Amino acid sequence: MHLRDGSYGLIEVKIGGAMLIDDGRKKLSRLANEIDTKKMRGPAFRMIVVAEGDYAYEEPDGTLICPIGSLKP
Repeated sequence: MHLRDGSYGLIEVKIGGAMLIDDGRKKLSRLANEIDTKKMRGPAFRMIVVAEGDYAYEEPDGTLICPIGSLKP
């Protein structure tokens, strides 16, 4: 996702819910490590959108976990 200020974030959608969060965190981490930060800025955030959940939260590694219902325009 590109933001208006030119920053961007990496987002992965996991329809299977919370049991796939660790898989998504690993994939986003690998992707972030492949970005050549000498040529462009690193991602401002990493987010996993899940199908279920009561609230959004942040994992210790900084990854945001957001239930689809918590995302509002």
